[in-house]
Amino acid sequence: MDAPPGEQAVTFRWHMNNERVARAFFGGTSVLVFAGLVLQVVLSATSDGGSFGSVQGKVFNFLCFFTVQSNIVVAITTGMLAVRLDRFTTLFRVFRLVGVVAIAVTGVVFYAALKDLQELTGWDALADLILHTASPVLAVAGWMLFGPRRQVSGRVVRLVAIPPFCWLVFTLVRGSFVQDVNGRDYYPYPFMNVQDHGYLVVLVNSAVVVVLFVGLCAGALALDRRLPGVRAETAV
Repeated sequence: MDAPPGEQAVTFRWHMNNERVARAFFGGTSVLVFAGLVLQVVLSATSDGGSFGSVQGKVFNFLCFFTVQSNIVVAITTGMLAVRLDRFTTLFRVFRLVGVVAIAVTGVVFYAALKDLQELTGWDALADLILHTASPVLAVAGWMLFGPRRQVSGRVVRLVAIPPFCWLVFTLVRGSFVQDVNGRDYYPYPFMNVQDHGYLVVLVNSAVVVVLFVGLCAGALALDRRLPGVRAETAV
């Protein structure tokens, strides 16, 4: 039985308001994360210290961090959603989930293993706060509140595993060929440093992160059709 005209109008207005709020939330997330990335790359390129001497080396190394790549994906995908919510391509759905899960992993690993490794102040502290705290919170909250829903499937979850696996392989291979200013093989995170821990420990540490990543993907698949949000009814 159809709802009365008045009720239909209220439902329609709620739906439209929900979409407007979702687009505004995604737009704000994208702007903030892009600002954090720009700030951090400027700080990295102009710093006196660091693991690499040249500006080009510092910028390229900045782009190789899992944290940075996760934030880039979040900034781009939320920016696209701010422009239009109805995006159904497999490529977008994969990178949307990659961004959400990868930035969630970034936040968990940062607070569990990396936060106390250095004390930052000023602009460095602000950039760190945006990329390691605000971005994970906003990205996960945006997905849980607004979705869009019905964009996660078993196939999407399987494809989501490809980018982080490629990053892991690239990072371990790169570390064995690239040396920092002190002549040591370079690895971006202490728990991945093969010189300090050996391959066995590094692989175990990486496996723990992979398990966390897969678990979050499975959770996203289970929750996608149960959480509120803008529903992408034509997605498969």
